[in-house]
Amino acid sequence: MTITKKQNGTTLCLALEGHLDTLTAPHLEAELENSMKDADCLVLDLENLDYVSSAGLRVLLSAHKRMSGKGGLKIKNVNEVVQEVFEVTGFCDILDIE
Repeated sequence: MTITKKQNGTTLCLALEGHLDTLTAPHLEAELENSMKDADCLVLDLENLDYVSSAGLRVLLSAHKRMSGKGGLKIKNVNEVVQEVFEVTGFCDILDIE
């Protein structure tokens, strides 16, 4: 998985590409841990994310909880495959998906 990071003031945007799974979730978790300290809002662009596993969902849920006391977590550009995972797991009711 490739993570592209952009910071715009206190808004952090991470674009994810590839698979968010057991092997790559720790990489995203570490990036979020290091980058979210100065962010009031987190935006995840999932346009090029091909797959998300339960390990990836756990990282997304953790980020959502951490950002709920701040400006929140927004998820944008979700493709059909990832959207289906969000719907089946109920994440579409938890996450702010644009």
